Amino acid sequence: MNKKQSSITTLVAIGVGAAVFFILGRFLSIPTGIPNTSIETTYPFLALMATIFGPFAGLFIGLIGHAIKDLLTYGLWWSWVLTSGFAGFGFGIVGRRLKVNEGIFTLKDAIQFNIGQVIVNVLSWVVIAPVLDILIYSEPANKVFLQGGVSALVNALSVGIIGTLLLKGYASTRTKSGSLRKEHNRK
Repeated sequence: MNKKQSSITTLVAIGVGAAVFFILGRFLSIPTGIPNTSIETTYPFLALMATIFGPFAGLFIGLIGHAIKDLLTYGLWWSWVLTSGFAGFGFGIVGRRLKVNEGIFTLKDAIQFNIGQVIVNVLSWVVIAPVLDILIYSEPANKVFLQGGVSALVNALSVGIIGTLLLKGYASTRTKSGSLRKEHNRK
């Protein structure tokens, strides 16, 4: 695939990814009991897309998808929109070490992916989102750090379980390099 085709593929992935992010966030979120904090299916999907298409695709899928979700539900909440973009970028950085596009996703890869995604989730939801909530919206620290802590936990679990399964499933659909051999006619 040449660079122009790759750019077009990435743009399409961003558009489709943002739409799926919105749909998952709007219709497949499970409330946790903490205000405005849910168990999300969006982040495992975001981790898959960022791993396949790279950190910048992950950044824009997270930003655009979360912004659309917010705009069509209760209003734009920039701190969490920006944090979703950061999470997508982080998942893409973690995913660069994986070879899922080559059909490879081993137990070692799953462990490496999960260590990385936990770090991304903690940075995103325990640090960035609460700090931005305080700086942008003057939210009370105890409230936003509770929301961020719960979000980090449930997002790390959902990405760890669903995201790992998505990556394993995706890798299993790809042809492993070197798996095709030329057959010789035996006569």
